[in-house]
This record gives sequence, C-alpha cells and structure tokens, in this order.
Amino acid sequence: MDPVVVITILGGAIVVLLIVGAPIKPLRMLGQIGIKFVIGGLLLFFVNVFGALIDLHVPINFITAAVSGFLGIPGLALLVAIQQLVLS
Repeated sequence: MDPVVVITILGGAIVVLLIVGAPIKPLRMLGQIGIKFVIGGLLLFFVNVFGALIDLHVPINFITAAVSGFLGIPGLALLVAIQQLVLS
C-alpha cells in the first residue's frame, strides 16, 4: 500500500476515535494505547524523513513505536541516541 493511504487511514481512525470515543472503558483504554503506538510510529517516520539529511535511520517496529509513543520526545531522543552511539 502507498504510505499516504496508510497514514490517511490511520489519521481518519484517530479522528473518529477522538470524536466518537469508545463508551466502554476497556475499549477506550485499548484505543488510547493504539493511538500512542500510531503517534510513536509517526514520530519515528518524521525522524527518518528528516534524519535522511544527516544519514540517520531508526527502524520502525513494534518496540520502537511503543517506546516513542509512551515516552514521547524523551523516548524518541533515547532511541536516536542508542542508534547513533551504540549501534553505529
């Protein structure tokens, strides 16, 4: 699939979840966790796009998306530091 289509579908799903919401608490919690994973993946995507200018690439997978999604910018900085200092 084209990345633009995937990002559009995920963005639409996020908007629907934010507007409608999930009436049942466990579903709401799963939705919030899913949104954090998606946000983490998008953060990694943008780091890879702009990092290509300085030869920086952080792989996007379940673990890295979880770290950057749940820890936010500090988690993303940690992943970049690990990629540059430890794995390079």
